[in-house]
Amino acid sequence: MTIEQLVKLMRCPESRQPLRRAETALVEVLNLQVAAGGLKNRAGKPVSEGFEQGLVREDGKFLYPIRKDIPVLIIEEAIPLG
Repeated sequence: MTIEQLVKLMRCPESRQPLRRAETALVEVLNLQVAAGGLKNRAGKPVSEGFEQGLVREDGKFLYPIRKDIPVLIIEEAIPLG
């Protein structure tokens, strides 16, 4: 099974909406915010560690980071978008 096939099977743990890979540009912008200390996760805690990729919920409201090739599908760790 390829990574793309796995992504198609993944769902948001909260809403059960499908997830899609985040655009590289979005990941870069968010990592700049992490480096500047200005990015908070859904729990309101600062995100202190950057990430290589991310999975965006279908409605575009949250991104779940992927660190060391492992998706972090924890509701509180989701990064609000917009």
